[in-house]
Amino acid sequence: MTDIQTAFKKQCIVPDILSIAPSELIDIQYPSGISVDIGKELTPTQVKDKPAVKWSSKDTLYYTLALVDPDAPSRENPKFREWHHWLIGNIYGGDINKGEVLSDYIGSGPPKGTGLHRYVFLVYKQPEKCDFSKVPKLPNNSGANRGKFSISKFAQQFKLGTPIAGNFFVAKYDDYVPKLYAQLKG
Repeated sequence: MTDIQTAFKKQCIVPDILSIAPSELIDIQYPSGISVDIGKELTPTQVKDKPAVKWSSKDTLYYTLALVDPDAPSRENPKFREWHHWLIGNIYGGDINKGEVLSDYIGSGPPKGTGLHRYVFLVYKQPEKCDFSKVPKLPNNSGANRGKFSISKFAQQFKLGTPIAGNFFVAKYDDYVPKLYAQLKG
């Protein structure tokens, strides 16, 4: 097992979100200068802006990238599992700027007193370009339709298989969270 697979099992991402952990690591660099190291604790302030994301991609293939929080509103009571923070499909050749944004990026915003949340990045290799025309496009100024998402069901619906790469961090409430909530009220 790779380090990422071991960490996904240790943190119960398998089975909470996935049945099989990815074997490759996603490289995630935030504009704040912070990079995501498997399972490291970061703050909502550090991850508030959309990161640069890289993985071992092939120039002629399409990919889907997702960022989900299975711990909404808390790990003890995940009634909104999964809350999706970012979803981009039809990423050609690994360039996320050339993908189809289905849900615009929203940083982490764990409610006060809910402890650490897991923020899980996943990349799926698509069998071909997908028709996402029926998937609602979600802006970054609304939290509507982001809860009770299942990346596994989404992957099944679009025949994406299991994720090829992943990474995650954990975060708890900080002073940035109220600003994020204000943004989500549109």
